[in-house]
Amino acid sequence: METIRPGRASDVPGIVEIINHYVVHTPVTFAVEPYTLETRMVWFDQFAPTGRHRLFVAERDGKVLGWSASGPFRAKAAYETTAETAIYTAQGEEGQGLGTRLYERLFEALRGEDLHRLVAGVTLPNEPSVHLHTRMGYEQLGVFTAVGRKFDQYWDVAWFERPAP
Repeated sequence: METIRPGRASDVPGIVEIINHYVVHTPVTFAVEPYTLETRMVWFDQFAPTGRHRLFVAERDGKVLGWSASGPFRAKAAYETTAETAIYTAQGEEGQGLGTRLYERLFEALRGEDLHRLVAGVTLPNEPSVHLHTRMGYEQLGVFTAVGRKFDQYWDVAWFERPAP
């Protein structure tokens, strides 16, 4: 069984390995160039041990298997009680409940924080992610059509929200 714990700077290489698989091989992230350790460290710096913006990592035998995070939704002050969530698992870890456990740990940590809404965007098609978000209490609100271009194709994004824990 894996351990789910707050993310550490030493996890960033494993996080980069996971996200870069999706960058290079899938449209689920709209990044088109692989991340470097340096660029992902800048991303990592937004998270804290307490508060609205958190990062959790699943690891087994020292290997990062996946991560869940809550970060800023928009830069304007009125959005500060809304967080955008993200979740990724390593190739081969899908369909085993890891995403559920990662989101459960994130929601547990966010309980009692000054948050009102959690939002998530899911590139379509991506039935496993749609199913996970729905199962975790998110409601699909709508679809932005053809908003991202990757692999010479336009992709839709479904937007989900749920009350903060």
